[in-house]
Amino acid sequence: MSNPHVTDSAELTELYRLTSEFVGKSAGRLRRLKVNAGDASLELEWVDPADAGPAVQLAVVAATDAEEAAETGEHSVRAPLVGTFYRSPSPGEKAFVEVGDTVVAGQQVAILEAMKLMNSVEADRDGRVTAILVPDGTPVEYDQPLIVISED
Repeated sequence: MSNPHVTDSAELTELYRLTSEFVGKSAGRLRRLKVNAGDASLELEWVDPADAGPAVQLAVVAATDAEEAAETGEHSVRAPLVGTFYRSPSPGEKAFVEVGDTVVAGQQVAILEAMKLMNSVEADRDGRVTAILVPDGTPVEYDQPLIVISED
């Protein structure tokens, strides 16, 4: 489901450009950035210099990408809630899945941490993992594509 507040891809592209420019000019590293188009809201969280967490990852997924994925038999496993994406059960352990792995519907492929609770992310169809779109330890939004699965 798309965001009802963002209806024009030109607006989304301009928002991405302005946000990227702002982040590029800021001093220090930004850990989290949340921008809402409707009723204008902006949340920023800066990285503590002692923190080795990931920098902000900005991405824009166009509607045509979803259409192309459907045509190629690819499917995105999406975030069921807002949280922090983790590829493994705990630091230093093997990731749940890697690119090239075969998965079955219901198989755990990641964890989302929200409010100190660990929530399982499961594949919703059988297939082969063709891409992992989010770096480990990155904050994600609801319905954000996380992992791409291709039908075998």
